[in-house]
Amino acid sequence: MHVPIDMNHAAAPLGASIDELDTPCLCLDLDVMEANIRAVAEACAKRGVSWRPHAKGHKNATIARAEVAAGAIGATCAKLGEAEVLAAGGVRDLLIANMLAGPHKVRRLVELRKKADPVIAVDSVEQAEPISRAMAEAGLKVRAIIEVDIGLSRVGTHPGEQTLALARALVKMPGIDFAGIMGYEGHLLTIEDQDEKLAKINAALDILSETKRQLVAEGIPCPIVSCAGTGSYLISIAHADVTEVQAGGAIFMDAFYRDKCRVPNLQFALTIPVTIVSRPTPTRAIIDAGRKTLNVEVCTPLVLGRADIQVKRLSAEHGELELAPSAQSLKVGDRLTSPWCFTTSSTAHAAARSWMFGMSKRAAG
Repeated sequence: MHVPIDMNHAAAPLGASIDELDTPCLCLDLDVMEANIRAVAEACAKRGVSWRPHAKGHKNATIARAEVAAGAIGATCAKLGEAEVLAAGGVRDLLIANMLAGPHKVRRLVELRKKADPVIAVDSVEQAEPISRAMAEAGLKVRAIIEVDIGLSRVGTHPGEQTLALARALVKMPGIDFAGIMGYEGHLLTIEDQDEKLAKINAALDILSETKRQLVAEGIPCPIVSCAGTGSYLISIAHADVTEVQAGGAIFMDAFYRDKCRVPNLQFALTIPVTIVSRPTPTRAIIDAGRKTLNVEVCTPLVLGRADIQVKRLSAEHGELELAPSAQSLKVGDRLTSPWCFTTSSTAHAAARSWMFGMSKRAAG
């Protein structure tokens, strides 16, 4: 059932239970992950929207293939290196949702195109022209979509004439196959009032709708309208013009998505058992996992099933817990489990890359 990744790299016997593993240990429950994959795939299929899940949280071709088997059209990648790994693992339809620039990246993109069918995100002619030349010289074409800034104020073209001008340029470039647009409503994921969140996300996505209308009016086809992370996918799949969503973290789920983004009906698949190593006072316990193990950047870690235990502070390798009266019977050596908040953590990425080599009650293959 669980695939543990021992952060100390100590081998565990095949078939070991979680209680037999050293701590802290990152554990992936395959049954829960697969149920989450099915839930997202089915939600997208019901709305007639394609699912292209982000792979930045796992960077793993085995997981990506499982998503494709469940109905995903491919994967979204944050980096060219992720796309290279997934392509080597047999996943061909890959959106690289970041701007690629520089001769090294362009050469690698050409090589990637020889074995896969990537889609690149573009927001300037200066970025696109070197890619166009390199693809044309290699006798290849690569799909490109324009990232439109729909309010996040990170990358992307301004809606309207700036986007249209870039599209006009792209359709004329050799080696480029203009394929559509994308946007990300990430600045709206944590709005507390759910009616306000619904309205503001739909307003942001309406910018993509208007952009598509303008492109089509100029005779420029726009088959792809891509958007959405896990924190907004349930809203985005209901929008009339969205063709695909990039929600990927849903397969693992975490406290940020559950509590801050209000994403229901998905379970925690990625967890960390920890051990109490000190009980200095009746109300304080210390665990063997700190900020190098438990991510605190986007949310405070939880202790599963224990509302009477709060994580108060994390040092590098220690965690401080505050215990309510009902939890004060805990003693040194007792174990607890926390869902893994993986959203921005490179540690989870590194661990997930080797998840299939861990030990499990159920075979990973």
